[in-house]
Amino acid sequence: MTATGTGLWDLLLRKESQGVLHHWDEDAFGHVPWREVVADAHGMAATLRSAGVRPGTRVATVLTNSADTLRGLLAVWLAGGAVASFPLPARGQTPQEYGKQLSLLTERLDPAMLLVEERLEPMVPVKLAAQLPVLNWSKLYSDRRIEPSPPGPDDTAFIQYSSGSTSLPKGCRLSTRAIGTHLHMLREMTTGGHPGDETIASWLPLSHDMGIFGTMLHAWAFDYDFVLSSPERFGMAPRTWFRDMSEFGATMTAGTNTALHLVTRAQGRTALPKPLKLNVCVIGAERVDAETLDATVAAFASSGLSATAFMPAYGMAEATLAVSSTPLGAVPVTRSFDRVALLDNRIVEVPHHAPHATRLVSNGPPLPGVTVRTAQPGRVSQLLVSSPSLASGYHGDPERTAEKFHDGVLHTGDLGFVHDGEVYFVGRADDLISVGGRNVHTGEIESAIEALGPVRKGCSALVDVADSGAPRLVLFMEPKRRSSDFPLIADQAAAVAREKSGITLAECVFVERGHLPRTPSGKIQRFRCRTLLAQDTTQLNTIARVPLG
Repeated sequence: MTATGTGLWDLLLRKESQGVLHHWDEDAFGHVPWREVVADAHGMAATLRSAGVRPGTRVATVLTNSADTLRGLLAVWLAGGAVASFPLPARGQTPQEYGKQLSLLTERLDPAMLLVEERLEPMVPVKLAAQLPVLNWSKLYSDRRIEPSPPGPDDTAFIQYSSGSTSLPKGCRLSTRAIGTHLHMLREMTTGGHPGDETIASWLPLSHDMGIFGTMLHAWAFDYDFVLSSPERFGMAPRTWFRDMSEFGATMTAGTNTALHLVTRAQGRTALPKPLKLNVCVIGAERVDAETLDATVAAFASSGLSATAFMPAYGMAEATLAVSSTPLGAVPVTRSFDRVALLDNRIVEVPHHAPHATRLVSNGPPLPGVTVRTAQPGRVSQLLVSSPSLASGYHGDPERTAEKFHDGVLHTGDLGFVHDGEVYFVGRADDLISVGGRNVHTGEIESAIEALGPVRKGCSALVDVADSGAPRLVLFMEPKRRSSDFPLIADQAAAVAREKSGITLAECVFVERGHLPRTPSGKIQRFRCRTLLAQDTTQLNTIARVPLG
């Protein structure tokens, strides 16, 4: 086996590895050196080769947060296969819906097999299981060995399926070269640290690009210690994120704005076991809120957290992960812009106290080698990205590939602008609603409504629903209290929507806590809100529906 790309396989298979994987296993952490992970992966690769995995084949996987999964990931590569990472079941998604999604994605992928954790096997449809082998990660161990034959520099090594926040997940084809290049970009973006000096902690799902590239492979490639929790554990007890970092002395982590809000709220006045050593906390996957950053610093300042640890970043699976980031050691930049001008796609910076001012957190300058520009220079418009770690397209989807990838430039579908050399993410194009010929950014209205108090932060979604050809604007909300005065809250929300954007809400739908459809990384699935409203509101666990005149 020879070195490929930027040395990805050399990085993962280094013989002098010192780093340790600390992995959560039901009720305690297990500990295993990276070198033992690699040794086990060689045996698992022999099992996969016997089952038909060889160079050029594709292996469908659901990458759950377990040590077996990490070993199996490398095993697929050693056997020569390309790993296709399917999304985890989304919150609110029924087993039948998830099974249908697996079937659709598998049909497009044409894999040699499907690898899943034992607990997910019952979700695999019987018809799908009859069409291809469905194997359990934990059953792959073997003492046999094969000659490794991982994908070459320009071969597809990984197919990253999106979390499906706006549509059916699409699979981004990433080459060995793109992945290796991006891991070096992440090292330069963060600390450029050395083995023994750095520890990365994460609960993010390995099925998500931030989880697998931003934390796990980042740690493995550069021989850092890695603390692997799970999204399920975080969901049950958000405070475990910062407690793990305290216990293990983590220097780096990554998460979302919503996750920061949850851990800050859950922490309260309880002190962490040990002072934090955190130098890098990359925040991405959704728009970053300045108030959330301030609140998190206030909650953990006594434990040593500094605002300079936060690195708001912008990225996407199509670029492997990161596109831009706040520089290491810098306090995140927050600027205020005229909200009315933004709705008209104009960029007008104003003082924080100005009428109609809206605060935006900068996602920092583009990473070295990356270019970000807008479709309409000097205006809020689609962000266009060029990067050395760009995907080659969407697997099995030539139409969407032709729509998004043009001559080495990715048309992201995200709205934003570049101001003083820094990237500002405004929202997804899918989150932009056109009402009476005017653009409405849903995030602006949702944030203002959540600021009223009765609605849980990060738990509202404004969607347009077709109704006899004329769209209705429906607001979904999770109230803080089930006994709330829902008509009063609906009237207040309608008033805020009129004041902020001059729009009229047709209905407010109140759902039980924790039942807004979300991706495994926490983003609300607006398209599923629309679908469930039209088909079956029982899945939403609706508390009340308030029509508005």
